[in-house]
Amino acid sequence: MSRKYFGTDGIRGEVGQFPITPDFVLKLGWAAGCVFAREGRSKILIGKDTRISGYMFESALEAGLSAAGVDVLLTGPMPTPAIAYLTRTFRANAGIVISASHNVYSDNGIKFFSADGTKLPDSIEQAIEAQMDLAMTTVPSAALGKARRVEDAAGRYIEFCKGTLSSRFSLRGLRIVLDCANGATYHVAPKVLRELGAEVIEIASAPNGVNINDACGATDPAQLQKAVLAERADLGVALDGDGDRLMMVDHQGEVVDGDEILFIMASALQKQGIFEGGVVGTLMSNFGLEQALKQRDIPFVRANVGDRYVIEQLQQHGWTLGGESSGHIVCAHLTTTGDGLVAALQVLKAMIECEQSLYSLKSGMQKMPQTMINVAMPRKMDPMQQDEVVAAVRAVEATLGERGRVLLRPSGTEPVVRVMVEGECAEEVERLCAELAGHVEKTLLTLAS
Repeated sequence: MSRKYFGTDGIRGEVGQFPITPDFVLKLGWAAGCVFAREGRSKILIGKDTRISGYMFESALEAGLSAAGVDVLLTGPMPTPAIAYLTRTFRANAGIVISASHNVYSDNGIKFFSADGTKLPDSIEQAIEAQMDLAMTTVPSAALGKARRVEDAAGRYIEFCKGTLSSRFSLRGLRIVLDCANGATYHVAPKVLRELGAEVIEIASAPNGVNINDACGATDPAQLQKAVLAERADLGVALDGDGDRLMMVDHQGEVVDGDEILFIMASALQKQGIFEGGVVGTLMSNFGLEQALKQRDIPFVRANVGDRYVIEQLQQHGWTLGGESSGHIVCAHLTTTGDGLVAALQVLKAMIECEQSLYSLKSGMQKMPQTMINVAMPRKMDPMQQDEVVAAVRAVEATLGERGRVLLRPSGTEPVVRVMVEGECAEEVERLCAELAGHVEKTLLTLAS
């Protein structure tokens, strides 16, 4: 069944443009409430990031859920992974996060978690969409849902994060620059690191409703790089606006991305003799990660882009570690979704236990040069169904052999085909990618004419 509203990670868009409007979100809250109320009296937890529009949508969701007879727990600004955790601890029927993650402040979105702290099953999303087609009604006044604030939400999540480590674990002696992207982790991440003993220098931790992800955070670590060098820090930690992405910066000022973070975590666990299974990356994971894991006899598989698909592969293989180059890191033995702060603590744990710097730990993996070109796609199609494109791809793959790889992927958000080539030689990669993109463009234009 095709979805009208839900994407791979909830519903997202520009505030004021359908469907990210107060009236739509009001009815979405009502529809979700009706679906969950079928199981009896229900309660749903709502959290948000620091966007100014979060107040408006929080009120709309609260009203819609109440009209459906569902009780509401309001946490205020909290990281997305915190809502996944709190939904479980409060035994709520579902959790809702008002956030557009790493997007600009003028966007917003709604994502749901199940009672288990995982993404909603397709069947529930489809039931909510079906309910949206019905006229909105209100339960009798005596049955209306009640709402209350959760005063200790931040403290609960802080203790959860610390609890992912041994009670003897300490960050004493480490000087860390922390970039909270002026987002939902601004009041929890500094406390976690300080309570574990680190010296913390905060940047981008003063949200004002419109500065979330603005030249800061995991999607733009340039400010963090400068701060690490200026403060002579041991490392830097960058989270995104809703706290589910992580990028790091070593003491040399070099960015450590999601692929390198996965490598560090897997290698450290293997060294300790406690790593079981393999690692799940995505189609976009750097070929250097695959090569480095192969050298250590650690299995590696690629999922489609999106943490939903990473988690699906982890479940299928019975593994616990996966993620994306962009910094979504899933530690399934610790929590149910991508959590930037929990992942950062695992990297810090590797540094402490291996007695190595972040720079040293990442040096075991050499990232391959990568070139990507977006080719305009006149109409929706799969270029790999065209013989000319397949032949061109095979030719590039033959040239690279086992020294690289090729990926053609239609974008899920733009009318383009992403043509990517990776290999050992940057000049060769650029040349091959340009040639392949030319073949793809010519074929698509011919089909469109």
